[in-house]
Amino acid sequence: MTDFQLYFELGRAHIMDITAYDHILFVMALCTIYQVAEWKKVLILVTAFTIGHSLTLALVTLDLIAVNSAVVEFLIPVTILITALGNIRKRNVDFHQRASRTNYFFALFFGLIHGLGFSNYLKALLGTDTDIIGQLFAFNVGLEVGQVLIVLIFMGIAAVLHFFFHIARRDWILAVSSAIAGIAVMLMIETKFW
Repeated sequence: MTDFQLYFELGRAHIMDITAYDHILFVMALCTIYQVAEWKKVLILVTAFTIGHSLTLALVTLDLIAVNSAVVEFLIPVTILITALGNIRKRNVDFHQRASRTNYFFALFFGLIHGLGFSNYLKALLGTDTDIIGQLFAFNVGLEVGQVLIVLIFMGIAAVLHFFFHIARRDWILAVSSAIAGIAVMLMIETKFW
């Protein structure tokens, strides 16, 4: 297995790890308000998240910034909660260009926080290896592929439920976002930040 394959797989596994489901919840929260026909917007959205995630991973791994793990572990579910509550607030509103741009900004900004959550582990994993840039690139490509797979599965389920069970978009957004918000609150309570 090449270095690229190894770090690609680490990135893909990181985002799809069911035991560390905070990233999955966040990606689901990002996608809840969109329909399959809006796949280009969703792709831009998860790519914005990956860019933010990649930036802070690189900054910490290259020793350009340091992070307080307890604060980051608390902030990650906060980002999930804010995204879910934003979905609930917008559930009756048809999206237009300005709302989409706002979502892209939040995905990018919240990606910065999520990247901090995994950065110390990745930094320890990389150690003093000389090809750190190549490994970071491979990791982030794997991360993006994993996110796209999550989006495909999640939006596929949503499409099936809409088509076969005629679940209204408004009800879907309310139900999924409320569940995600509840889980995010539980994750916030469980952190050692308190």
